[in-house]
Amino acid sequence: MDLLNTLVEKGLRRESPTREEALAVLATSDDELLDVVAAAGKVRRQWFGRRVKLNYLINLKSGLCPEDCSYCSQRLGSKAEILKYTWLKPDEASKVAAAGVAGGAKRVCLVASGRGPTDRDVDRVSRTIEAIKEQNEDVEVCACLGLLSAGQGERLRAAGADAYNHNLNTSEATYGDITTTHTYADRVDTVRQAQAAGLSACSGLIAGMGESDEDLVDVVFSLRALDPDSVPVNFLIPMEGTPLEREWHLTPQRCLRILAMARFVCPDAEVRLAGGREVHLRTLQPLALHLVNSIFLGDYLTSEGQAGQADLDMIADAGFEVEGAGTTTLPAHRTGGCTPCGGDGGGACGGTEESAGDATAAAPDGGTKAPAPSGLRTDLVSVRRRGAGTDLAPNA
Repeated sequence: MDLLNTLVEKGLRRESPTREEALAVLATSDDELLDVVAAAGKVRRQWFGRRVKLNYLINLKSGLCPEDCSYCSQRLGSKAEILKYTWLKPDEASKVAAAGVAGGAKRVCLVASGRGPTDRDVDRVSRTIEAIKEQNEDVEVCACLGLLSAGQGERLRAAGADAYNHNLNTSEATYGDITTTHTYADRVDTVRQAQAAGLSACSGLIAGMGESDEDLVDVVFSLRALDPDSVPVNFLIPMEGTPLEREWHLTPQRCLRILAMARFVCPDAEVRLAGGREVHLRTLQPLALHLVNSIFLGDYLTSEGQAGQADLDMIADAGFEVEGAGTTTLPAHRTGGCTPCGGDGGGACGGTEESAGDATAAAPDGGTKAPAPSGLRTDLVSVRRRGAGTDLAPNA
């Protein structure tokens, strides 16, 4: 297929595909899917070999957010029956982080609901970062606290933060349909503030919110222009009690095409398979490892993922290896200060805003929820009831 040969050649040169080529990837047929995966896999192996970086999420403060992001179970007006709690203490967060590190996580992602941190919040998170690094000095710490104000990125960096996540989520053209309490420009500004503070930028998207192929291509090209080091690709978990609870449009095949497109556009960036992989990729999750070089281990913010050991088994069975703490994730040219991706950037980032996951979800009476009508698969979504904010051991 001439298209795929061209995309591989460009990816190996860190050259951007055209918008038309990126759209053509999303338009490929199911019969061509394995060819698409194989082509994008060549690009992935060129820059990352067969390594898979593991990341571990800690929800420092759950629910009660004043923002109205339609995809989020923590949003203003959400009726989702999620865990709600205020800030974890530094020692509590450090214990949860230790479980993730013991499971193989190289990066711990500290997330808190809200529009953005107050200066007092930055102090809290700084103490938490210090507590985690005291226990695990080699672990990377990424903060995801919402919109940054002047000087806050620098303070987090001084406390030991390595990265900051703030996703663009969708295209600028459709952003106002998803969120009204802040703007797309606000998000772009926060990513730039993080970069200016010397933090590794992590910024990605959420697919499956009713967007068009053009919207998906637009947001991935916007991410390339911003040049984050890490690009998380989330697949919407239509949580009951949120405005998008009936948006069940994704198939495993479409998810793989989206990941392949992201890899071709951001060939040498850390492309992270994030929230929703268990729900939408299901048994095709191992194929995604040929496209991405990073995943989240265990549970997400308000929903459960598959067992941490199942993640490790999947990686090993697919012929990949967990990236060790002593290995630099990004290719040398991205860490050595040379011009990235043909001069216009080529980042990819991680950090999820919503997620979910077990194959079955417990009903209030202890039974199993039956699949919802009209193709809705609420049986695939489990609200997180363990780990941070609970007395139960975390999943790692």
